[in-house]
Amino acid sequence: MSTTSDQATVAIPGYIAGTWDIDPVHSEVSFVVRHMVVSKVRGRFDRFEGTIVTAPNLFDSSVVATIDARSINTGQEQRDAHIRSADFLDAENHPEITFRSTAVRRDGDHFVLDGNLTIRGIERPVSLELEVNGFTPDAMGGTRAGFSAKTEIDRNDFGVSYNGPIPGADNAMILSDRVLLNIEVEAVLRESSAT
Repeated sequence: MSTTSDQATVAIPGYIAGTWDIDPVHSEVSFVVRHMVVSKVRGRFDRFEGTIVTAPNLFDSSVVATIDARSINTGQEQRDAHIRSADFLDAENHPEITFRSTAVRRDGDHFVLDGNLTIRGIERPVSLELEVNGFTPDAMGGTRAGFSAKTEIDRNDFGVSYNGPIPGADNAMILSDRVLLNIEVEAVLRESSAT
């Protein structure tokens, strides 16, 4: 009789166990934060790297990733410089944002990736809704895998607490505390690592 773990792995067509390197050219780490109550600011990080290990048992898999906080890009350099400053990411003293997974689990009909996220040197547990998009050969004779993940964090938990009131608006702040993180990953299988 199959276990829940076996069933999860079998349910992913073409599942391949192995070690994968994130391809930053075909991946994206982005975020959305509400601004002035009525709109949203979107941005991304242009430099990041990471390793994914898909274990024979999916629930033993792991992820380690590092983001260069200085590579923040919202399309407006003055704003980017402010986000790099001590008011927000303090990228001069804390140039890296890191994530290290602690567990993969099932939640209803989808998967969850638990782990520890570190921003400004402050580590907090987070849970990301995870989608395994599939596995495929590529045009160069290698193998690729795709993953999507998202979560929402409270930036105050990581010491990113800068804010200000909107003049003339009752109890309204310029920025929301909640930040939506979106991650799209295409990863390349290391040679001789597939099992």
